[in-house]
This record gives sequence, C-alpha cells and structure tokens, in this order.
Amino acid sequence: MGEKARESKPTYRIENVVASVTLNQRLNLEKIAERVPDAEYSPEQFPGLVLRINRPKTATLIFSSGKMVCTGAKSEKEVRKAVNAIISLLRNYDIEVKGEPIIEIQNIVASANLKALVDLEKAAYLLENSMYEPEQFPGLIYRMDDPKVVLLIFSSGKVVCTGARKEEEVKEAIEKLYNKLKEIGALIIE
Repeated sequence: MGEKARESKPTYRIENVVASVTLNQRLNLEKIAERVPDAEYSPEQFPGLVLRINRPKTATLIFSSGKMVCTGAKSEKEVRKAVNAIISLLRNYDIEVKGEPIIEIQNIVASANLKALVDLEKAAYLLENSMYEPEQFPGLIYRMDDPKVVLLIFSSGKVVCTGARKEEEVKEAIEKLYNKLKEIGALIIE
C-alpha cells in the first residue's frame, strides 16, 4: 500500500503595502523639518519630506500639497496605524492637521510559494497574457485579469504578486494561479 503524496496548499506573505493619503490642506515642510526630529528634508534634491517610524516600520513621503505616500506596511491595517501615528506625531509638534485623512491603497506586493515546481515552458504556451523570455529574465510574467494583478512565476514555485489593491485579491490570485497551473498540467507536485 503506497501512500499518496499529500498536496500542500500554496502560501503567501504580504511584503509591502503602498498607500496614498490626502489631507486636503497644504503643509509647511520647512516647519515640519525644523520641529520634528528625524524628518528628512532636502528640497534641492527632492520636493518631499520623509518621515520614518518604527511601529509599524514604514517610511512616509509628505508633500506640501498635503498628499502623502506611505510605504513599508505589511497590511492594510498597518497602513492605517502608520498614517494615524504620523498625524499624531505632527500634531505633537504643533503642526496643525485638520480633518480625517483619505487613505487609498495603491499597490500590494506579496511573495508566495506554490509548494510545487512549475513547468514554465508549458505555462507560457498555455497561459494567455503571459511572457517568458528565459534569456532575459528567469521568471514567467503573467498578467491576470481578475483580480487585476501581475504575477512573476519561477520554476521553483516561488511567485511575486504585484498590483493588488486589497489583501483578499492576493489570496484569490494565488489560489487561482495554483488551480490554473494544475489544470493545464504545468505544476510538478512532488
């Protein structure tokens, strides 16, 4: 009685969430740079001010227009935490911030493991909207329509997913990819 190899489900981890934030007011970056310790501001090099915080570990670009870009969060929840921490920090140094911030997730980058090898030649041949040029890049680039993400797929079964705007889209994309590769016979489950 041979034991059937147990198939393990793919896993994924969010690496970075990029969000844009609108404060609907102008900000005086010189004043922020003077008052807030560790604020990085070199207007001759870049028009934005950078504020890094440790909990959650993020970097936020702040522009005089009142727009901000927050990077480095590992979840949508962490983005909100980071934005609230930045606003509290500004207020603690007497920088007036009116109203509530408008937060929009722009991009979620995740890494995944399909827990199987992938026949990239076969996948490239059978997957629509895919591109595979091993002389230029070792992974297959697959543009999925729903959810609208781009997946970099490697023969090892490792995957990078980019372009999602919600965490659920990452989960959905990885599961869909796994099932599609299995269906077309491009997964080598050991």
